[in-house]
Amino acid sequence: RHRHKEKWAATAPRIPCTRLALHHFDSSYSLHLGALWPSVRAALLCEQKYGALLNNFAAADHVPQELELLNAADFISEAQQWQQGAAVGEARACQEGSGEGRTVMQAGMVTQAEMSPPLCTSISSKIKCYTFPRGDITRFRPARPDALGLLEYYLLDAASLLPVLALNVQPDDFVLDLCAAPGGKTLALLQTGFCGHLAANDISVSRTKRLYQILHSYVPKEVRDTVSVTSYDGRDWDQVEGGTFHKVLVDVPCTTDRHSAMEEDNNIFHKRRTKERQMLPMLQLQLLMAGILAARPGGAVVYSTCSLSPLQNECVVERALDVAEAQFNIRIHVEDLGHFRRLFQETFSFFSGCRLGELVLPHLTANFGPMYFCKLWRL
Repeated sequence: RHRHKEKWAATAPRIPCTRLALHHFDSSYSLHLGALWPSVRAALLCEQKYGALLNNFAAADHVPQELELLNAADFISEAQQWQQGAAVGEARACQEGSGEGRTVMQAGMVTQAEMSPPLCTSISSKIKCYTFPRGDITRFRPARPDALGLLEYYLLDAASLLPVLALNVQPDDFVLDLCAAPGGKTLALLQTGFCGHLAANDISVSRTKRLYQILHSYVPKEVRDTVSVTSYDGRDWDQVEGGTFHKVLVDVPCTTDRHSAMEEDNNIFHKRRTKERQMLPMLQLQLLMAGILAARPGGAVVYSTCSLSPLQNECVVERALDVAEAQFNIRIHVEDLGHFRRLFQETFSFFSGCRLGELVLPHLTANFGPMYFCKLWRL
């Protein structure tokens, strides 16, 4: 008589989003990355490494020396010094191999060197980012403001600067950052000092507020006035300003693999966001096409994600090439960015199996990324 009915849970116990993400990654990335996946997986689950992007607008001449005393180094200037040394060595080899006795193999090497772009033209020496050496997990102290209130550096995944460096902004370029928030790459674009005008757009009004905060914390008013911040749907950008930009950065929403593997909050692997996640490659394609249509003929577009997924990386680029030609009669040239792999191999671990573009893999001794980037030229 006093028995009572057991209560049954109305729903099955919720599986953490991070576990769902890891299960998905294990099944797909183990095939894509093969023997590399276990070490990449371990790095994804460890603390991320950061770089300190120096703020050229702040009065902080003491900061480089302070960071160097901590054993940090500007990975971009280090790469440039290595590149200059390699160029000198190559020139000597060419001189020694010149004349009638030069072999066919040497002639082929020179031709290849002539064809590939000089590395110094592809990176901006004005962008300075300090990182600690491989295996060194020291953290940077929080940035301090200068006398005018501008912060001295911005902490970010140093690999996220590679798409900006690949864009190679030139003096007075009109630049579009199509998915700009929260603002790290926008700030890096401004550090080049070359943007004639910068359009920073993001569909999310709340994320655009974060972008405004970063601009106010790091950029003086006279430079902020050269930036227009908007909240359009990036897919419709060609209807706003089509065919007008010299350089376009399309840093698309993606599965944000590191965040998805580590954080429950705002995780795209939540059951309620399944449809959104499945539609990502289509959204990415639409945004990349909008970026291509926003570029003027002869302009460049860099597409980037923070995902390891080939479906969000090379496959999106390959589909965009087909759509551009079939639907818009636009021919695209994909630039070989293999020189970035050689240039920054001391700082980042790159995946050698990309069909198009380059991919930085997280690694326990260099725990940056993931970061995929691919450069397209509108012909």
